[in-house]
Amino acid sequence: MCFSPQADLVAGVVVGACGVDALRHVRHPRQLPLAALPLLFAAHQFDEAFVWFGLDGRVSAEVGRAALYAYLAFAFLLPVIVPVAVAGVEPDRGRRRWMRGFAGLGVVVAAILVTSIVRSPIDAQMAHLHLSYRVDVDYGLLIVGLYVVATCGPMLVSTYRSLVAFGVVNLFVVVLLAWLVSSGFMSLWCAWAAVTSGLIALYFREAAAEPDAEPESMLPIESGGP
Repeated sequence: MCFSPQADLVAGVVVGACGVDALRHVRHPRQLPLAALPLLFAAHQFDEAFVWFGLDGRVSAEVGRAALYAYLAFAFLLPVIVPVAVAGVEPDRGRRRWMRGFAGLGVVVAAILVTSIVRSPIDAQMAHLHLSYRVDVDYGLLIVGLYVVATCGPMLVSTYRSLVAFGVVNLFVVVLLAWLVSSGFMSLWCAWAAVTSGLIALYFREAAAEPDAEPESMLPIESGGP
């Protein structure tokens, strides 16, 4: 989500470039889900631009409506995608089980959210420097909380210090950006997607430069860590 269609398009190009770079440095198939995340984020940004264009009449209402459904569907699948992606680079079997647990929670959350866009009316409206999406979800606050747990939790139980640190920062930023949008300031989710994608690309560059070991920034936490 960004503050204008132009910003969505620019963010999509930047994030997509990070995704291409990350995929170029993949060494193992299990790394593919994490490396592909920036490309998925980029497609999400491009898609939202068409939601904007549909609302202001630059594309047909049908195209804009299809873009709206695609945008929400991807957003609602993230609680499954993120745990699977993080588990792909986790070397510890026990921690992978925790991440699969978060993925299981994500499946439940995603099923509820996807069902809501099938059985209930959805809408998007232009607001101040962001798009306002409306989806009728029962127990909305609880579902949002579980959504955050499923998407942020896997990083917090990772073996790697950098992923744990990013998970903490990500949790703070998610709350901050949600508050900025709800307060009517502006949406900067696209900027955070660009930062996240750049860090993913950097990780794979470092990993490729050290073929026999994980990069220093991804060294495992010593025993006794989370």
